[in-house]
Amino acid sequence: MIAILDYGMGNLRSVQKALERVGAQADIVTSPNQAREAAGLVLPGVGAFGQAMERLREAGLDSFVRSWIGDDRPFLGICLGLQLLFSESDEFGPVQGLATVPGKVMRFSGPAYEPHDGEPGLKVPHMGWNCIKVVNPHPVTTGLPENAMTYFVHSYHCVPQDAQWTAITCEHGREFTAAIARGNLFACQFHPEKSGEVGLLMLRNFVELVRAKGVTV
Repeated sequence: MIAILDYGMGNLRSVQKALERVGAQADIVTSPNQAREAAGLVLPGVGAFGQAMERLREAGLDSFVRSWIGDDRPFLGICLGLQLLFSESDEFGPVQGLATVPGKVMRFSGPAYEPHDGEPGLKVPHMGWNCIKVVNPHPVTTGLPENAMTYFVHSYHCVPQDAQWTAITCEHGREFTAAIARGNLFACQFHPEKSGEVGLLMLRNFVELVRAKGVTV
């Protein structure tokens, strides 16, 4: 079973349906006890960083996620579920994150996003389909076509201290980290559950990563 953490932030059913579509049993859970025996863990999320951290702490899920990642068990973070892994966010902050990945979460800002010569500048939030580029291959990125497109909705982007964390990049006024990976951890800023066949491919690869640990999902 793959556990999807419900801490009141995000559309969990769409993630569950996408995982089921690629052949996994995916259960929505609200406590560490419900997730402890899972083969894989998914941290989704949409909304404010600070509120999300508050809810994770209230449910005792913050220490649980840190422990899970520390044990290198299969983990998938999606959108806010990527950002929460970082040391801190500038969103209404700084606000401390889970600090499993050294680095910061910063708002898109700079000349590219400001009006200039009658042009409005790039929009923030970065919303819609955009091309991604694999820079550090990982089992979850296996088989991704060149110039694959995924769906984004975000105003903040992650800046890891160590560039080796970055698995996928994207361009929106600047090159930014669109996904990170290390060991059995993969986390992405885009929404694979909303990214058509490309997203399903990555979810299928994650399920295969879980199965490679010798468990049925």
